[in-house]
Amino acid sequence: MIFQKKLDKIVKKNNSLVCVGLDSDLNKLPEHVRNNKYPQYEFNKAIIDTTHDLVCAYKPNSAFYEARGEKGIRELKMTCDYLRKTYPEIIIILDAKRADIGNTNNGYVFYTYDYLGVDAITLHPYLGYEAIKPFLDRKDKGCIILCRTSNPGAGEFQDLLISKKPLYKIVAEKVVGEWNTNHNCLLVVGATYPKELVEVRKIAGDMTFLVPGIGAQGGYVEATMKAGLNSQKSGMIVNSSRGIIFASKGLDFAKKAREETIKLKKEIDKYR
Repeated sequence: MIFQKKLDKIVKKNNSLVCVGLDSDLNKLPEHVRNNKYPQYEFNKAIIDTTHDLVCAYKPNSAFYEARGEKGIRELKMTCDYLRKTYPEIIIILDAKRADIGNTNNGYVFYTYDYLGVDAITLHPYLGYEAIKPFLDRKDKGCIILCRTSNPGAGEFQDLLISKKPLYKIVAEKVVGEWNTNHNCLLVVGATYPKELVEVRKIAGDMTFLVPGIGAQGGYVEATMKAGLNSQKSGMIVNSSRGIIFASKGLDFAKKAREETIKLKKEIDKYR
């Protein structure tokens, strides 16, 4: 199924724009979970099973799995396999921020889309179209390109003016105007910068945004939704990671994660 159609379908089915980030740092998992043979997988599975009816996507951040070497990569794949088998309608986004040249990219494409079997990946545009093209050519998969990121230092490069225009706007224009020929591009625009979110929405029309930064990073739901919704009162995948998955370190961690997901979904729905 084409990525955007799959996304639209699950957004409608669950009436949700919520994405839960599976930033499952082993050191932050509840102690009773860390004692499992597959701690990250068991933690993710519990979070998924208690929130799957409330979300449109899950977003594992590759770094937390790569940090454990072979064990972590195995548990990332186990998580992706479980999602595809048990909840195949839900979008899986790999947050890895890839992009390279030549055969290196072919390896990334295979690992992402074929080995892990995810629906979309975050990509950085700094190397240009050449680096992004192998991902874009997979018409059934999503390419989520960094535009205006949520981190405090984002403006160091992204706000630099080129012909009196900030770089993040040039990225948005390039993606919308030239790279989206297969209609599988999305943009990353952080909730921590609502003014810039407004500006990117003007450029991007109804294109879907992945919006990180809600919760622990300080983004506010009301400002984010008013700035980012498209003409269909949609067009956003609103991610929260730590604020949901680490809501409790006790035996009730999955229950608390569901409660926080419900809370975020209700807050988002006020403005749709």
